[in-house]
Amino acid sequence: MIDTTVFNPFPLLETEQLLFRKITLEDTQDLFAIRSDINVVKYLGRDRIMDTHEVIDNIKILEEALKNGEGIRWGITMKPSNKLIGSIGFWKLNKPHFRAEIGYDLHPDFWNRGIMTKAIKAVTEFGFKKMKLHSIEANTDKDNMATHKVLIKNGFVKEAHFKENYYYNGVFIDSVIYSLLNPFQEQ
Repeated sequence: MIDTTVFNPFPLLETEQLLFRKITLEDTQDLFAIRSDINVVKYLGRDRIMDTHEVIDNIKILEEALKNGEGIRWGITMKPSNKLIGSIGFWKLNKPHFRAEIGYDLHPDFWNRGIMTKAIKAVTEFGFKKMKLHSIEANTDKDNMATHKVLIKNGFVKEAHFKENYYYNGVFIDSVIYSLLNPFQEQ
C-alpha cells in the first residue's frame, strides 16, 4: 500500500535551485497567473481559471486531498524567492497497486530552463523512496511535445496511446500515457 503518512507534516523538497513547498492561500495571485494563462492550460483538457475564487476553491481541494491521503501537490519556487512559479504533485493514487499519476504546471516565463526536468526528478524520487510507489504515470495530450520530452528525459517510457478517449470543448482528444517504474526498488 502507498505510504501517505509521509504527507504529514508536509514534506519540503529541494534541489540546488528549487524549493518545493505547500501551496497556501497566500499563493492565490501567483497560482491564478499560472492557471489563467491560455498557454499553460492548452493541453490540460480543462478551461483556464477565470477568477481568484476558482483558485481559492482549488487550494481547498488540494488541502482536502492532502488531509485524506488522496494526493499531494507542491508549489515550485526558485530559491531564495518564495514566489510560486508552478506546481507539481501526485493524484489519482491507486493505493492497492502502488501507482500514482503525476501532474505539473509552470508559468511560461520559466519554460525552457530545465526547471520541470529537475522538479520531476525530485518529486518522483520522493514518490518512490518515501511513498513506496512502484510506478508513476503521466497522462498527456498527444500534441504536447514539450511534456513528452521532459518525461522521456526523466526516464519515462510511452506505455499507451488511447485514441479519442477524452472529450473536451466539443472535440475528442487522444491521450498518451507515459510511465516510470521504481528505479530504486530491489529486484
